[in-house]
Amino acid sequence: MDLKQMLYFKTIAEEGQITSAAKKLHIAQPPLSYQLKTLEEEIGVKLIERGSRGVKLTEAGKLFYNRVEQILKLSDASLKEMKDFKDGDQGSIYMGTVSSSGTSLFLDKLIKFHKKYPLVNFEVFEGNTFKVLEMLESGLIEIGIVRTPFNTTNLNCLTLKYEPMIAAMRRDFDWNSSSNLTSISELANKPLIIYRRFESLFNESFKKNSLKPEILCKNDDARTTLQWAEAGVGIALVPKSSLSLVGSSHLIYKEINDETLITSICAIWVKDRFVSSPAKNFLELFCETKK
Repeated sequence: MDLKQMLYFKTIAEEGQITSAAKKLHIAQPPLSYQLKTLEEEIGVKLIERGSRGVKLTEAGKLFYNRVEQILKLSDASLKEMKDFKDGDQGSIYMGTVSSSGTSLFLDKLIKFHKKYPLVNFEVFEGNTFKVLEMLESGLIEIGIVRTPFNTTNLNCLTLKYEPMIAAMRRDFDWNSSSNLTSISELANKPLIIYRRFESLFNESFKKNSLKPEILCKNDDARTTLQWAEAGVGIALVPKSSLSLVGSSHLIYKEINDETLITSICAIWVKDRFVSSPAKNFLELFCETKK
């Protein structure tokens, strides 16, 4: 017994005539009658009574019809689910994001993706860029959302958003309240608090200007950097979006006017590694909307 035989039986039962059922199924009447006979022989009961005005179901046939209807519906639903999974309409996306910015920089894209693929769910793991790279390499996640700079060897990379570095501080540290911009030279000889992974980036920028930074504190988290600045200890140098992490009204900021101090959020995935259909759809949406 197979799904085709079930469909044949269901159509005969619904049409009430083998002739009209054959027309609906686009097959000749003799093969349809043969399939019905084979089905009855296989299950060992008579399913249909033939009469001058057509056919009618036996008691066994009525019971079997209900089961067949359920099975065919389940089969159709299963096929649709598999097609949805293949097309990326269902399933899970395993993603790692930098905790310093979380999903704030691409929340609008997540909302758009969810509206288009409401049955896709997310497994999100947070950490710094190096932790996300480690999770990606181990296969725990398919996609990483990280911040430059990082080693791009063996990785596909899609830049989502560029943003400047800022100098965040309490108002009593502000040396020029009339400007929202600052330069590396203006930051020289000021107590700076930096996120350790950007240390080489800042050192290169100061060196290019023949200056040496006065680093008061180096740490491993953008939140800590900002909290020290909020406490009035010094000036925090962080990516602009990181300011939202503390939600403080005590800090003001100035964008650092230096083209070498531009960082970006990127979506990354491992080259030549299988990427699920939901993840592919997620990346395609970012390609379409990255501007």
